[in-house]
Parts: sequence; C-alpha cells; structure tokens
Amino acid sequence: MNPAELLASVVVDEMIRCGVRHVVLSPGSRSAPLAYAVEQAERQGRLQLHVRVDERSAGFLALGLAKVTRVPAAVIMTSGTAVANLHPAVLEADHAGVPLIVLSADRPAQLRGTGANQTTTQPGMFGGCVRYEFDLPAPVGEASEMPLWRSTICRGYAAATGSVGTMAGPVHLNIGFADPLSPSQPGSELPSDFAGRPESKPWVAVAQSAASAPERTKRPERESKTLLVVGDLPDSADVARVVRHAARAGWPIIAEPFGAGPRRSFAARQPVAGQRVAA
Repeated sequence: MNPAELLASVVVDEMIRCGVRHVVLSPGSRSAPLAYAVEQAERQGRLQLHVRVDERSAGFLALGLAKVTRVPAAVIMTSGTAVANLHPAVLEADHAGVPLIVLSADRPAQLRGTGANQTTTQPGMFGGCVRYEFDLPAPVGEASEMPLWRSTICRGYAAATGSVGTMAGPVHLNIGFADPLSPSQPGSELPSDFAGRPESKPWVAVAQSAASAPERTKRPERESKTLLVVGDLPDSADVARVVRHAARAGWPIIAEPFGAGPRRSFAARQPVAGQRVAA
C-alpha cells in the first residue's frame, strides 16, 4: 500500500470498529484514497455507502442518517471550498446534538500557503461548532503513525457521541493526502500486524455515554403552573425520561410538531390526577 492508501484504509477501518455504518461520499480528487477505502468496505459488507455529488446535499444526508440512527454518520469531501459547503449541516448538528463526523481531505502541509490551486485553510474552519477537531498530517511513507491515526478516529467518535462529558454533536477530522492518491494494488488488504485490536474492537475504548447513565428514581416535588413542552430532543430515550419525570410530578405535557418520541402514548396514556396529556 502507498502511504495515502494506508492512511485512508486505517481511518475507514477504525471508524467501522467504533460503530460507523453509514458514510456519505462527495467525490473529489484529493479525497480519492478515502473513496477507494469506503467503496472496498461497502463491498465487504462493513458499511453502507451513499454518494452525493453536491457537498451540501451530502452533509444534510449524513445529518439525517445520524439523527435517525443516533449513531455517528460520516461525510467525506475533497479539499478546498468543498469543505465550506458542510458548514450549514455542521451548524445544524451542533445545535441539535447530532453525532456527525466530517472527514475532509487536504493537501499535504508543504502545499499549504503556497498558492496551490483549491488550497484553503481547512483546520479550524468550523470554529466552535465542533466537539473535536484534529489535523492529521499526510504520512511520509512509514506506518509508525498508525496508533495516532486509530486513536484520533476513536477520540473523534467518542466526542461525536457525547461520551466525553459533552453533548453529542459534530466533529471535524482534516486528513492530509500526498500523491499518489490511487491504490497501488486495488483491493489490497491491511497488513495483519495493523488489523486493530482483537475481536474487531476499536483502538481506544469509548466510555459510557451520559445518555445511557441510570436515571434518578427520586420522585420530583409537585410544582404548580408547570408545563412540559417536548421538542426535538437528540435521543428518544431522553424523551421517555422527561415524560416519566413529568408524569410523576403531575405536569401537563404537550409535544411540538418535531418532538421525537412515543406520541401515541402521549394521547393514549391515562393522565395522573390533575394532569392533561396532549400530542
């Protein structure tokens, strides 16, 4: 494998080990190593690949996939202004708490700031909208950086899921690729020494997310003049928790049009004393 091919293969392999199952690809020349890697992974049945030529459409498709599955979805695009087209989807993921992984291909460091065509400053492009960002340099021919590559993907995945103490949301991994960008031997496999941890586990263990922590069982104090409005919460499990909390407190519950959750149960459940339930 050439260096770009190896880096892309490791990145995709580790994403799958962490749990990514949907990848949206917006094709381009600099992102070719990632395109070959995700196409091979799809042929192996390890992920589902979606191709969208327009980066804005790709970003929002990945956003929707992640929002529905609550599992980080990855979106891949080439270098330059293509990355900026992801900003609306990243901003939406930030505010809505959607686990989105942005993988942007970039020129190697020596071509930045030299006037090379379609080269812009990609690291930090999304500012404070992302939970985690990292600029992976283009490899120079050895696999000694492989632990860094794998641990970076794991840290990005953990940050996207909210497993590091923050709300789930988007992450940005900017990846440098130097020529050659096409595989030296199409269909080649990762060397066995670099296959990752046993039993397909990720390189770095992901901590339990806050959303899966045991909920409090203490009955809330009854309060007057309190109305619970269920909006578009990131996780349907959160909806169930707040609804149970409101039911114990005797609060009336209503749901916004985009409020996720068991709407049928809102209407079907018998209200507790003094409680009104509506959908």
